[in-house]
Amino acid sequence: MILTPAELDSLAGVIHQSPHQLLGMHPLGDGSGVVVRAFVPWASKVEAAPAHDRKLPTFQLKKIHDAGIFEGVAKGPKSVYAYDLVLTDSEGRQHRQRDPYSFLPSLGETDIYLFSQGNERRIYDKLGAQLREYDGVKGTSFAVWAPNARRVSVVGSFNGWDGRCHAMRLLGSSGIWEIFIPNLGEGTLYKYEVHDARGRISLKTDPFGFLFELPPKTSSIVWNTRKHSWSDSAWLKARASKDLLRSPMSVYELHLGSWRKKNAFESLSYREMAAPLRDYLLKMGFTHVELLPVAEHAFYPSWGYQVTGFFAPTSRYGTPDDFQYLVDELHQAGIGVLMDWVPAHFPRDEWALAQFDGTALFEHEDPRQGAHQDWGTLIFNFGRHEVRNFLTANALFWCDRYHIDGLRVDAVASMLYLDYSRKEGEWVPNEHGGRENLQAVEFLKHFNHVVHTEAPGVATIAEESTAWPMVSRPPYLGGLGFSLKWNMGWMHDTLNYFKREPIHRQFHQNDLTFAMLYQGHENFVLPLSHDEVVHGKGSLIRRMPGDDWQRFANLRTLLGYQWLFPGKKLLFMGGEFGQSNEWNANAELDWSLLQAGPYHAGVQEFVRQLNHLYQREPALWETDFDPEGFFWVDCTDHANSVLSFVRQTKDHRSRLLVVLNLTPVLRTGYRVGVPEPGRWLELCNSDAAGVGGSNQGNLGGANATGPACHGHSQSLELTLPPLSILVFAPERTQGKAAAPRRG
Repeated sequence: MILTPAELDSLAGVIHQSPHQLLGMHPLGDGSGVVVRAFVPWASKVEAAPAHDRKLPTFQLKKIHDAGIFEGVAKGPKSVYAYDLVLTDSEGRQHRQRDPYSFLPSLGETDIYLFSQGNERRIYDKLGAQLREYDGVKGTSFAVWAPNARRVSVVGSFNGWDGRCHAMRLLGSSGIWEIFIPNLGEGTLYKYEVHDARGRISLKTDPFGFLFELPPKTSSIVWNTRKHSWSDSAWLKARASKDLLRSPMSVYELHLGSWRKKNAFESLSYREMAAPLRDYLLKMGFTHVELLPVAEHAFYPSWGYQVTGFFAPTSRYGTPDDFQYLVDELHQAGIGVLMDWVPAHFPRDEWALAQFDGTALFEHEDPRQGAHQDWGTLIFNFGRHEVRNFLTANALFWCDRYHIDGLRVDAVASMLYLDYSRKEGEWVPNEHGGRENLQAVEFLKHFNHVVHTEAPGVATIAEESTAWPMVSRPPYLGGLGFSLKWNMGWMHDTLNYFKREPIHRQFHQNDLTFAMLYQGHENFVLPLSHDEVVHGKGSLIRRMPGDDWQRFANLRTLLGYQWLFPGKKLLFMGGEFGQSNEWNANAELDWSLLQAGPYHAGVQEFVRQLNHLYQREPALWETDFDPEGFFWVDCTDHANSVLSFVRQTKDHRSRLLVVLNLTPVLRTGYRVGVPEPGRWLELCNSDAAGVGGSNQGNLGGANATGPACHGHSQSLELTLPPLSILVFAPERTQGKAAAPRRG
């Protein structure tokens, strides 16, 4: 026996941090041959046989420890060579394989250095389970970051979940453990057995796992995410050159499990959803779909916001290949795909990221910094280089492997403020004594910079509910660097207005006009999201006052105001046809309502018309964030609850007049000033019979004549239907406003 007793005990006890130094083939110190050691607890006989050169010797290894450690010496060979282990079990069955401990590390010094600095942007190509081929041998390399672990092993069905069989080596001081296991291919179940810093042994899923078992099972699954043959190159090329801020963006927010279902218990798969979703979005005229979190989450009622597998699309609806197919189909139809991304927190599940190596590795140790009181989840330690690398690379991963067009970042406010939802004494001030999370701020700036430079054309969108300045301004100007920010103020004020009885609205018109006072501060998205139709808030239609006719007229007017006001648009599924009940993630939308009379189908038809008008008229998207693109005609008629404004391009080639009548009173002979003479055509009327209205209107348009009104030398004499929104355009512009390219 060449090993010292201490070395032998370290192998048998599975506590050696670099088992490759002792196991595998090594030259003898005197140069007379080689020694091979193997730890195979289940084997009764072990031989070492040359893998390529048959002139080299085959020799038997002797069992030197009852735990299953074998050792053998071959005299003659001067250097190590490729060899197989020929293993015989207690029943005489023989198995031949390359020795996992005969391969060099799969990570180089540069990979490790960049990761430790927080700058290995493609770390998902290095850590996790990577299908590789070494010396003609196919298999899987495993690498995981667990710097405070005493030992880490790969376990799975291939080794009887026995942590003694494939103990990993620690690569220097990096905290990364690594091993290459031959003959393991796609579909292999695995976990990491971690002997942690506190002496406990636990099974952990792979932080970089590409696929997981169907919940509630939690094993990671080896998978090749590069197999799909993409057909969206034209889309990606166009996306990279498009000016996002001056392009149409009408987003349909969707929960994968409850849009449509096969039955009460089974949702559509990614592939089954592709065609009907594509066709519906094209019919309705939405430019983008935004998916509630796709990343794996064990707890379905979290809707995906408690992520347990940051690098894996949830297996509930299929494989990574299936999700790629869905994205590809949408891209080929000219539809962008956004997804919710959740770097603000992660759940406490003991088999996932929490206390990964027995210490607060991804999170903070101090609960005043590391725990969210609202959600019972943990907060990432944004100041740690490796954690920042994990999250930044994760964002790039979805853009790279799944061609995602935008990341809507959830709960940004909870990242920015150390005292978020905390009382005095429950949080730790920053180094300057303030409440700002300076590490999170720097992370968000870094994330946005990396995404915008590495993935041209990809949008980053902040769900940020406070007045934090310059969220959607570049870091070099002092901003956070997001492309867009949800306008939560507009959402709150607008819904607050529309829920009021019309008789009281004259006292609250500022709720609708206030947003224009800060419109120039950010690049805004106007959201009517899933958050507004859950937790007892009621559906949009249930929040409208009055009888059925008035409620649906109000809803059509609300949606029209959203589409015609400056900013990009987002509407949660079901809102486009006036879903009656609150959203229920366990049931599909109530599509049967579309056959229940004219109102629901009318709302759907109106949204379709809005979307097609929106795409057709550059005034509604080209100058969203340009002060020249909007002006109030009149926002002072509180007594009648009437508002009017103009949307226009800089060159006025596209110009629209929007008029809202927010009471159930038909108004005739109502004058609205317009900036140019001629005939103005009525392009959209929320009271049209075809959308469920009473069919009042202006017989196709009106002529601009005297007298002067609202500061303009000419005006239109209009009929304003009850609870309505109307859109007019100068006749001279029609047919001249080119429709935007999809993509």
